[in-house]
Amino acid sequence: MADNSNNITQIQPLAGTELMTRSAEVRAQYAKANPKSYSLFEKAKTSLPGANTRSVLHYSPFPVTIIRAKAAQVEDIDGHHYQDFLGEYTAGLYGHAHPVIVDAITKALANGLTFGGPNAVESKFAHLMCSRFAAVERLRFCNSGTESNVLALSAARAFTGRTDILVVDGSYHGSVLAFAGNSPLNLPFPTHRMTFNDSESAKQQILSLDNKLAAVLVEPMIGAGGCIPANPEFLTGLRHLTEQTGALLIFDEVMTSRLGASGLHSLYGITPDLVTFGKYLGGGLSFGAFGGRADILDRFDPARADAWPHAGTFNNNTLSLSAGFAGLNDIFGPDEADAFLVRGDTFRTSLADSIGGLGLPIHITGKGSMMAFHFCHNAPHAPYDVQRIPSELYELVHLSMMAKGQFHARRGMINLSLAMSDEMLETFKNTITEVMREFGELIERAALP
Repeated sequence: MADNSNNITQIQPLAGTELMTRSAEVRAQYAKANPKSYSLFEKAKTSLPGANTRSVLHYSPFPVTIIRAKAAQVEDIDGHHYQDFLGEYTAGLYGHAHPVIVDAITKALANGLTFGGPNAVESKFAHLMCSRFAAVERLRFCNSGTESNVLALSAARAFTGRTDILVVDGSYHGSVLAFAGNSPLNLPFPTHRMTFNDSESAKQQILSLDNKLAAVLVEPMIGAGGCIPANPEFLTGLRHLTEQTGALLIFDEVMTSRLGASGLHSLYGITPDLVTFGKYLGGGLSFGAFGGRADILDRFDPARADAWPHAGTFNNNTLSLSAGFAGLNDIFGPDEADAFLVRGDTFRTSLADSIGGLGLPIHITGKGSMMAFHFCHNAPHAPYDVQRIPSELYELVHLSMMAKGQFHARRGMINLSLAMSDEMLETFKNTITEVMREFGELIERAALP
């Protein structure tokens, strides 16, 4: 999903090393180049804790303030322009201010915002999503990926009459479902953890929980934890074991539904009981949805005597649904989605080859238009303890890339948008390769074994 509570910038500094010294130098250069952003950062702290209202947007020494964006470019308040390879943590699939989406929003604005009743676009968008995503027979709209996962888990517990959930250790499913470390803000569901891509770990957990287990919640590719794809055998095993024990299998495709025409559950050929959505499907506006088996979702039918309630003032707001429908129907059709998956894979391979030519302990993981770089000698197969990697290493690369007009996530995540040209991709690849070369000795010393 979208945000990551396990922010790498929170790691304790690696004191007394050349890495600390180089990081301090780059930080000072960054601060000198961004005085207006710093001034607004300090002012914002008087009303917003940490000067932000979304933790993942903070990075040391302070984040730049973005004032406008167009296509695949963003501009900060100090006048710097960046190629946007952050892609709003996968929500920015269409780039910024896509004319088709702007037109859809403009038309929706002209007709009013919230009606207090059903509107035409919600059924049209729901039908499109049900026809597009193989596992979705019915769905419900909500307002974020977090909401979609909370509601899917709650529905699973109500449907099965069971209490416990099983998640991947190191995974992230929303602001109150963060399982990298132990967040005190997590919902108090009885929760158990398994190791990603470890079929034996999953089997032991599922069988031991047996009739207490309501649901297994998993991303078919870890998003916030490093863009690490699942092994097909791991997911197939989860499907078999949940069917065997009566638990529900939930795929969190808040991020990964953009990978191919029908998301990763279709690419893997696996039908989960429920699928959760968010991010890009709102066309750049707040959005969430959860769907799946008709016999589960139909419990939300208010006409039923045993109906489950589902509230949300803005669940069917016309702006999000109009923008979302325009994006999925008019811009990102099945053919375009499949082609974009191939384009992302091609770029990631080229990027990995370029950086790999340096002979450094750096691995690029991902699928399609989502990817991340890792400072380690062996490619990761599961989210690992990021506290073992010095935060200054990520800071060096991140701030150095920004100084060269390239914007990506501090934690190493890179997301492509439809607005990017081949020239932009080539520029980014060459720039990050040179930055990695510049800090090669430090990467060698600090990378995980």
